[in-house]
Amino acid sequence: MLRIDVLTLFPRMLDGFLAESMLGRGIERGLLEVKTHDLRAWTLDKHRTADDRPFGGGAGMVLKPEPVFAALEQLQSPGCRRIYLTPDGIPLSPAVAQELSRQQHLVMLSGHYEGIDQRIREGMIDQEISIGDYVLTNGTIAAAVLIDALSRFIPGVLGEEKSLTHESFTGKLLDFPQYTRPAEFRGMSVPDVLLSGNHAEIEKWRHDRAMEKTRQNRPDLLK
Repeated sequence: MLRIDVLTLFPRMLDGFLAESMLGRGIERGLLEVKTHDLRAWTLDKHRTADDRPFGGGAGMVLKPEPVFAALEQLQSPGCRRIYLTPDGIPLSPAVAQELSRQQHLVMLSGHYEGIDQRIREGMIDQEISIGDYVLTNGTIAAAVLIDALSRFIPGVLGEEKSLTHESFTGKLLDFPQYTRPAEFRGMSVPDVLLSGNHAEIEKWRHDRAMEKTRQNRPDLLK
């Protein structure tokens, strides 16, 4: 079973997310365990101060090293992977998610404000991961995305394992169009090939449509 600890200033942001859908069912079945921890529990003053102004000036605040070091030292286990969610980390991909799903223990640090003290990154972090080239209000949202992405590779969580092979990016192509009943709706029809029962032709149609969408929206994937 994979154990995940998330260290954040906003632990309640994950409550509903972790209780719903396939992820909630996976946790209920004991396929993975996710615990959230409030970083302020490791602060040292009565005001529970977790951040301070950056040396050298500049806007925003930076997470202090003392509470983060103390929290990670308490939460970590031998051989665990300590991950920091940050826009300047390595891009999250299916390969990264699948590799992380095979670990026994992950500790995720969610950044906030202008980031974290560099000494945390150098002394306590094993891997830095970005979920995209944009900035969020805090890294807790990024941690949720990473948990969702890697949980899909844990046997039994997804339910229908074969669906992994037909999802966008898993096969290096974007997904093909999907249709369901009714076959006719407001003058729009399902393509005849999907109603033909010819599985070879259906697979060819799906591959062609996936290639078409990938060329249009993400030509970089074809390289």
